[in-house]
Amino acid sequence: MATLGPLARLREDPARAAVLTDVDGTLAPIVPRPEEAAVPQRASAALRRLSERYGLVGCVSGRRAAEARRLVGVDGIAYAGNHGLELLLPGEEAPRFDPALEGREGDAAAFLAGLGPRELDEAGLRQEDKGPIQALHWRGAEDERATEAKAREIGAAAGRAGLELRWGRKVLELRPPGGGGKDAAVAALLASDGVEMATYAGDDRTDLDAFRRLRELERDGELTAAVCVGVVSDEGPVELAEEADLTVGGPPGWLELLEALDG
Repeated sequence: MATLGPLARLREDPARAAVLTDVDGTLAPIVPRPEEAAVPQRASAALRRLSERYGLVGCVSGRRAAEARRLVGVDGIAYAGNHGLELLLPGEEAPRFDPALEGREGDAAAFLAGLGPRELDEAGLRQEDKGPIQALHWRGAEDERATEAKAREIGAAAGRAGLELRWGRKVLELRPPGGGGKDAAVAALLASDGVEMATYAGDDRTDLDAFRRLRELERDGELTAAVCVGVVSDEGPVELAEEADLTVGGPPGWLELLEALDG
């Protein structure tokens, strides 16, 4: 069994504890294309069991909330999608959208539509339509370095057009400014009554925002314990290990901790 370290406090009093996790790169291994991702059945089963004992279990994802729920395959937990722009709680059929988006839902898509009709294809960039967020992927491109350079060029233009940029593992996301963020998603999920301790696991730069919000909630006395778990890889930001309380090697390492939390 994996050594829990500071997570042991959560297992001692699960009814007052929250287990929050990123999805891609944390529960599901990174794959060349997002549509090919799969969460192992063991991970889904572990989350399902934890949801029966812990005060809150939730997934925070860059995917749409409904897509994250389909991928994880567990209905009885909470999902924050599109990096916090959507919230899908247990028992709800449709997500709640951040009101800060109103009137700007199509800004990112409109910006990309204004580019040359073949500009993305010729650069080797794949566009993923996530509604208010538009993602540009270059994993698996013929020349990833050159394609990333093109993504940075497009990102600079998008920034000048008033869009917000979020960089991840071989992906750039364009979104309307304001609202959302994994930090806001974590705060919204932890507003549940009775939750006093929490852990969050993630593998990418956007997950650092969630780490920092957990720290703030602990400093402000809203949490008595906050444990940040870095799911490290060769592609992940170095800050992940620096800011984490625990580090594990990829999704298999996080799965071991999830199963130990259930022990």
